[in-house]
Amino acid sequence: MKTTIKNLILSAVLVVGGASCVDLDTAPYDRETDLTYWEEDPEAAVKALNNCYTYLGNMDEQLYSEAMTDNAYTKQPNDFTQNIGNGSYSTADSYVKQVWDGRYTGIRMCNQLLENIDRVPDLDPELKKRYIGEAKVLRAYNYYELYTKFGDVPYTTKVLSIKESMSIARTDRATVIANMLADLDEVINGNYLPTSYDADNKGRITRWAAMAIKAKIYLFEGNWTQVKNITSTIMTEGGFRLFGSYAGLFEIANEYNSEVILDAQYRPTSREHQMMYAFLPPSLGGYSQLSPLQELVDSYIMLDGKTIRETGTSFDESNPYANRDPRLKATVMYTGNSYTLADGTEVVINCEKGEGKDGYGVGSDCSATGYYIKKYWDNTYRATLYSGLNPILIRYADILLMNAEALAELGELDKTAWDATIKPIR
Repeated sequence: MKTTIKNLILSAVLVVGGASCVDLDTAPYDRETDLTYWEEDPEAAVKALNNCYTYLGNMDEQLYSEAMTDNAYTKQPNDFTQNIGNGSYSTADSYVKQVWDGRYTGIRMCNQLLENIDRVPDLDPELKKRYIGEAKVLRAYNYYELYTKFGDVPYTTKVLSIKESMSIARTDRATVIANMLADLDEVINGNYLPTSYDADNKGRITRWAAMAIKAKIYLFEGNWTQVKNITSTIMTEGGFRLFGSYAGLFEIANEYNSEVILDAQYRPTSREHQMMYAFLPPSLGGYSQLSPLQELVDSYIMLDGKTIRETGTSFDESNPYANRDPRLKATVMYTGNSYTLADGTEVVINCEKGEGKDGYGVGSDCSATGYYIKKYWDNTYRATLYSGLNPILIRYADILLMNAEALAELGELDKTAWDATIKPIR
């Protein structure tokens, strides 16, 4: 009996002693963790990079930003941008927090990849260089979106601990700009990125997208010479051209067309948005939380180039949508305009006050302004208005307009420049 007890005690001691030799940092067996992910998965880098793209942009943020301007109005004061538009928002505003949190999540993803990419086994050197380039441009774009909205913002190129994230101070705006431009220059001048991709990699950052982001930073800073030089290079060497149909630009059938330089990636079933619910009329199942304003409608010129209030204009108040810039019809849904369904059927909308199902004032689901949005209507939507349509973040028309603005500011916008920029857009 004593021998048995002694043997049991000895066994217990050996078990405890053996357990004490196990590394407390042992990775879990049921899921991937940072301890093993980078060394054991040969596709770790591209998977992490793809996660970075998730925070490049989204349809909700892009369209609701219009309600901060005189282009649109949202009837939802607490959840979206009405408070920003009327100046009553605070840092606790949900949209403000969404932009701040989303952009810094994207930055953290990029920093995490850049810190760990050297740990990925057998990664092709050229792919590694490209992944680094994509991540640095994505990080710069996130910082661009932050500093243009918030001014001085915390800047970091490392993954912060929770404690560090709670104590990091804002970085001087000039330093943020210098760091963004340094990253972009490294990527552009070092030829980290291709000018285009194959079909399996559509939507990734190209050299031209990196240059366009750089031009946007200089535009925001009023450095017109740099804007002129960068956009001129894209115009002469990029191979982009205006798409033949303005309305067609924003249809899912024409994604990745000749005008798209950078867009946020959505995909039917695997990653979709439900933004159409927020702008379609009730007759198409929408709630119309976001509606165009009269100021936007009035800004569209006549076909003869005059504004609706200009002396000698052909504008007719009794027929206000006739002979207008066709971009109005493609962007704003007004009485008599229509949505085209997938089977080709035209659904004509009546926005008139108190009339039909969609008329102004008929119900809480109707437009708050008497207009609905037509742009980004996707007639291939799945049930309950889920769509995989990509929002375009930068297109060739933006490059032409930036070039024209820079030339105008420099006193160089002559007829030749006008014909190369403004005229083809109109």
